[in-house]
Amino acid sequence: MRKLSKRAKVIEVKVDVEKMYPLAEAINLLKEVKATKFDEAVDVALRLGIDTRKAEQMVRGTCSMPNGLGKEVRVLVFAKADKAIAAQEAGADYVGGEDYAKKIQEGWLEFDRVVATPDMMAVVGRIGKILGPRGLMPNPKVGTVTFEVESVIKNIKAGQVEFRADKQGNLHASVGKISFDTDKLCENISALVDTVKRMKPSSSKGIYLRNFSVSSTMGPGLKVDPQTA
Repeated sequence: MRKLSKRAKVIEVKVDVEKMYPLAEAINLLKEVKATKFDEAVDVALRLGIDTRKAEQMVRGTCSMPNGLGKEVRVLVFAKADKAIAAQEAGADYVGGEDYAKKIQEGWLEFDRVVATPDMMAVVGRIGKILGPRGLMPNPKVGTVTFEVESVIKNIKAGQVEFRADKQGNLHASVGKISFDTDKLCENISALVDTVKRMKPSSSKGIYLRNFSVSSTMGPGLKVDPQTA
C-alpha cells in the first residue's frame, strides 16, 4: 500500500475529483491546498467542441488579462531600421534579425513571445521548425506579424496571453499567479473564457465549451462549472 505525503493526504480529503466547482470556490481550494513555497502559476484548460481537421474551426487568438499575469514576459522582436528602434523603446527584451535567428538555430530559447515585422518573415521562416512546435511562431492572425510593434509589445508586457486549440480541441492558458486575489483571478479567467466563446466557429455543432478546469503548477486539476465564469 502506497504511503501518501502530507500534502497528498490534504488534497485527497479536501478535493472531490468528480465535483464541478463554482469558479471562485475552485480558486480558493487551490489556494487552500497549496504547500509549495514559490508563487505557483494558475492555468486554465478548456475542451472545445470543434473539429480541428477543418481549418475554419481552428480557435486561435489572444486575450489581455485585466489584472496582468504576475510575471515578466520576455519578448523577442525581429525588426530592422526604425521599427527595431521602436521595438526597443517599447520595451522589447531582444531586437534583431539574422543574429537572433542564428542564436536560435544554435539552441538559444530564452524568450516567451516572438513578434516580427512582415519584411522579416523570410528570416523567421527559416527557424519555423524550431518556433512552431513550441507555439512561438509569429502569426498575423494573433497580431504578432505587424509593423505596429509598439502596441503589440506593450500589450504583451501588460499581460496578454496567446492561445490555440490543439488537434484534440484542448486549449491551455496561464491566467496569473496563485498569490492573486481570488476576484482578480476570476476576472482574468472570465476574460479568457469570454474571448474563447466569442470565437466559436459558426460551423461548430453541439456543445462548444465541453470541459473547463483550473489548476496550479503543483496543485490538482479542478473541474469548473462554465456558468460561473
